[in-house]
Amino acid sequence: MSIFDRLSRLIRANVNDMISKAEDPSLIIEQSLRDMRAAYTDARREVAEAMSQSTKLEREAKTNETLAEEYNKKAEEALRADKEDLAREALRRAQNHKDLAAGFHEQADAQNATVDKLKTQLRALEAKIDEMESKQSLLAARQKTAQAGATLERMSGFDQAGGAMDAFSEMEKRVQGMEDKNQAMTELRTENDIDAQLASLGRDRDLDEAMEALKRKVGQDKQA
Repeated sequence: MSIFDRLSRLIRANVNDMISKAEDPSLIIEQSLRDMRAAYTDARREVAEAMSQSTKLEREAKTNETLAEEYNKKAEEALRADKEDLAREALRRAQNHKDLAAGFHEQADAQNATVDKLKTQLRALEAKIDEMESKQSLLAARQKTAQAGATLERMSGFDQAGGAMDAFSEMEKRVQGMEDKNQAMTELRTENDIDAQLASLGRDRDLDEAMEALKRKVGQDKQA
């Protein structure tokens, strides 16, 4: 469950509980603001963690790219020393690291897309908090006017003023859309895993071709 979904559930629960106890609407508004501020702090922490994960994935991709290059060089050195089996093993390891690098790049791209969405949601939450704070005094004034003859159930200034609950409903819809996209991404990754398994069937052939190319290169160098 995302931080934004938890926020919506938390505030609905708090507000409903306060309404059921016939609490002062101004207290409900203040409680909603406190909840939103606390959730905003948690959301910033989650966004920072997501950004950190993106950095880690990109670092892993670069590390494996470097290792792939190193093993390719070792394969060439081994073949120059007439150690074909050793050269073939080096090529195999180079290909493994190349595949890992591609996988980490793919995951980093997906994580970066998630971070962008989280940042957008965080900015929306921040804007909604600012809006609620600016309207708090207005809502308090409307409450005093409504107290003349309205019951608590009819004192809906919270919603009429375009306050938190409408924002929470909209936020929940957006988060649901984000979660649906995440689910789709998960399904795509599953399909990609199957595709990767199928692609691996041809890796031995790729390795053979790489070995032949390396032999030709080394042979040309020896002739030169």
